[in-house]
Formats: sequence, C-alpha cells, structure tokens
Amino acid sequence: MNRIPSSEMTDKKTYLRRREFITAMAAAAGGVLAQRRVDAQQPAVHGRKLATVRSPLSTTETPNTWEHVTTYNNFYEFGTDKDDPARNAPRFRPRQPWTVSIQGECAKKGDITLEDILKGETLEDRVYRMRCVEGWSMVIPWVGFPLANLIKKCEPTSKAQFVEFTTLHDVGQMPGQRSDVLEWPYVEGLRMDEALHPLTILVVGLYGEVLPNQNGAPLRLIVPWKYGFKGAKSIVKIRFVEKQPSTSWMLNWPEAYGFYSNVNPAVAHPRYSQATEARLPSLFKTTKTVMFNGYAEQVQSLYSGMDLRKSY
Repeated sequence: MNRIPSSEMTDKKTYLRRREFITAMAAAAGGVLAQRRVDAQQPAVHGRKLATVRSPLSTTETPNTWEHVTTYNNFYEFGTDKDDPARNAPRFRPRQPWTVSIQGECAKKGDITLEDILKGETLEDRVYRMRCVEGWSMVIPWVGFPLANLIKKCEPTSKAQFVEFTTLHDVGQMPGQRSDVLEWPYVEGLRMDEALHPLTILVVGLYGEVLPNQNGAPLRLIVPWKYGFKGAKSIVKIRFVEKQPSTSWMLNWPEAYGFYSNVNPAVAHPRYSQATEARLPSLFKTTKTVMFNGYAEQVQSLYSGMDLRKSY
C-alpha cells in the first residue's frame, strides 16, 4: 500500500492554525488548566552547577519555576506540542565535543568547540522576560554570555551585515524533524547590530545549571526583545552574510513571521492579536504586551526610521 505523505493530508498552515485553535480553547478553561498542562510532564533533572555572576541587565521580576521553564516549551525538533520537548528531549545526547562551524564573511573560519567558545568567558545569570508569538510569556533566568564576544573573535569583514544561525539536524534523536511542519534544519538570523547588542546572548545554562535538553542544549540564542522563535537552539553553525538570510519561519509563513520579529502589540498575527499576553502558568491574556517586550529603552534606537509594521 502506498503511504500518503503527511504534506498531502494537512497543509502546514492548517496544521498550525488547528494548534492555535486548541490553545485558544485551553485558554478558555483558565489558569488551572494551564497549571495542569505544566505539571503533566516531569521537569528536567537538575544538572551541573555553573560558576556565574549576576548581570545588571536582569529584570527584577520574579522568575518562573524550574518546573514551568522545563516542561512548557517550543522546540519543534522534538515535537509541536508544548510538552513534547519534556517528553522527547531527555533521550537527546548532544555530541561530544559540541562543535560550531564558523562560516562566511569573516577572517576566523572553521570549526570551534563549545569548550573553546567558553574559554575566557564570564558566565552571567540573566533574568529576562520572554514572549512567545502565541501569546504566552515567562520570566526565565538564563546563563550565558554576550554573542558580541564570539562575533569579535570571528573577525567579521565589512561585508558581514547579518548573522545566520543553523541548528542541529538529527532525525534519529529529534523526532520532530520527521514532520514537514518546517524546513529542516532550523535557521534563524539577526542583523549585525542586533547581534552585537549587549542584551543578545548565547546561552549555556538555566537557573545556574547547565542547559537542559528541552531548552536548547548545549548552546542557544536569546534575544529578549524579540518573539521566542528567534532563539535558535542546539546551534551547530554560525554564518556571516551580506544579505538578509531566509529563516525557517519566514519560509513557512511569511505573513505571520517576519525577519525582525520584534515584540510589537500593534502588529497582529494573522490569526490573533498580539496586544495582550498570558504570563504562565495562567493562560488568561490579562497582561498588556509592551513594545520590545519592555526593553525599548535599550533597543529602540536600532530601528530608528523604520516602519515596524512593515518590517515586522
């Protein structure tokens, strides 16, 4: 019997919109349902402690719990349900040594191990507000260091206007990649000035410990004034390019997911408003979304003169 490809049974947009509908129905049930969803999976086991210093860039808001942060995740490589990463990622075994390929318009090309990336770096505890395009938010205590530090070591040329990030493609360990919901491997990108901003970090930990698999181990990107999908996880390639890269979500649904993806309450997703959000574990959208996710004072100068409704 010939198997019907999944792409012929349900197109990607319909699949994703069905998931949005399910989320909306869950929201109607309120915060208790959300808490049950968070509690449905076992949180990540605690890992090795990291030596860190507190960052002055941290928010003073109370972080979500370890249980929230490690059981309610977007990591499509492990599945599209929020609890799929907690269920599937613990079996993931990041290759040792973890290597990142540095490519493109830079003087220092080649493969570099995570150990070498971290040499000489002071790891910082950074408590950041994080906002998802689906309307939920958390406050997460990341551990990382400025992406700018690595960029400077790579010595990008004057042609390097953007930085492209590619994540691991390993169908054997990442069951979500058997789906055609996105093109694989996952690709994201930043303009060079965004990548060099001090708020932009490469993350290797969470809550003062090594980064759990479901949160993007062993190396991921965090850009706190943008929607969460900009944070590429399990990064294996960093490429300096002259032209704006085509990212995974832009290829999949450009009307919904633009290159810049700054948190902007005035720009609606095609399926729902972005004017309010739900702070997990509640699913009630009772919090007003703030421009640039509350980091406007630090980053709005990056977009001077731009129409952020068009450059969304």
